[in-house]
Amino acid sequence: MTGPSPIERAIAALQAGRPVRIGGETVLSVETGSRAMLELLDPEGCAPLLLSGPRAAALGLANEREAARPDDPVEVSHCEWLDRDAARALADPARDFDRGLIGPLQAVPVDHPDCARAKLPLDDLPPSQMVAFRDPASGEQHVALVIGAFGGKPPLIRLHSECLTGDVFGSLKCDCGPQLKEALRILGAEGGGILLYLRQEGRGIGLANKLRAYALQDRGLDTVDANRRLGFADDERNYGMAAAMLRALGLDRVRVLTNNPAKIAGLEHEGIEVVERVAHHMPANPHNADYLATKRKKSGHLP
Repeated sequence: MTGPSPIERAIAALQAGRPVRIGGETVLSVETGSRAMLELLDPEGCAPLLLSGPRAAALGLANEREAARPDDPVEVSHCEWLDRDAARALADPARDFDRGLIGPLQAVPVDHPDCARAKLPLDDLPPSQMVAFRDPASGEQHVALVIGAFGGKPPLIRLHSECLTGDVFGSLKCDCGPQLKEALRILGAEGGGILLYLRQEGRGIGLANKLRAYALQDRGLDTVDANRRLGFADDERNYGMAAAMLRALGLDRVRVLTNNPAKIAGLEHEGIEVVERVAHHMPANPHNADYLATKRKKSGHLP
């Protein structure tokens, strides 16, 4: 059995009234935190209040631009009347019908700490930055490599699933390593673009299961049948996190470098408009020719 994820540990800490450090901010639940802890962390009593999207909507903040996305948290700026008791009253829905209206409330943008973004100089590429994202469900960390500038047009992007064997060790059983290198070259030649590096090893089944699938392929199964023999679908990936990363970067229209229609369908299902598909061809080698043929025949990859 694996231990609790970082997200689960943070939730447990907040439920127990302990503070949690998230990026550059310290967060404490006003419902479970003791008065002594609140005074220790906020001696001046001027900290803003962070509400969930649904709670903000219940308080009538949904008409505020900064509180219009139900999945995002909402920060209520501090004001003179918003003391600790008032903050507890706002956070506790059980008290909604025991008091009159509290307000006025002003929603402000939630600042995203800059510690997750850094310049990353890369060989033969325009100035680049790497931005880290954490999946709120799994705690998994994904990154976006933002290369150069887009000139106001929908940028060319590449969704690349992590492949330790191919990306790092240069395995010839797949085309992942060459795909990654060529995608970076193409994005650089464009003058700019974005590569999303997604922690989806083995098309979503993980490294250990990918190696089990490799062993089955050595016994004669193709990549799709090997996954199914292990109890997995042909492809276990979804692209909701990729779409969320793009929206966080301010993008809702993109061009996609891919031969996999499922990536386009996945982004469009999540509300990202794909205005163009750019083909991404890699030459086969004796070790991956059957693998590439299977992806075209059984997984619908485009030639």
